[in-house]
Amino acid sequence: MSKKISLADWQQQLTGAADSSNTPPLSTTKQTDLVYSTATGRIKVDTAPAIQGESYADGALRIKRETKGRGGKTVLTISGLAASNEVLTALCTELKKKCACGGSVKDGVIEIQADKRELVAELLQQKGYKVKQAGG
Repeated sequence: MSKKISLADWQQQLTGAADSSNTPPLSTTKQTDLVYSTATGRIKVDTAPAIQGESYADGALRIKRETKGRGGKTVLTISGLAASNEVLTALCTELKKKCACGGSVKDGVIEIQADKRELVAELLQQKGYKVKQAGG
């Protein structure tokens, strides 16, 4: 059974600045285990936004037209943009508005539900991206 200690003693033991008290050091407790403190409230752990997608070696985005497995409907997929989910969603929203169609972001790939490759390529080039058309 573990011995109960105060929050101040626990924080000192984590930082290694433990004084000469008789409380044993906590070896199995990590600082990320602390989620709430009565002094400061809820403790939030800073996490970096998850990067989705992967970029190609040449740095270009690939615009590909797909119909396979989609009931014969044409979908443009834009891959090669390594960014957070928020950035991909914002870009997808802008492209959907300009193309007047639907779309979504799945697994780091932007899907646009229309066959408007020229318009999408032009819009992406205006935003400063290098674009290549791939597939059929």
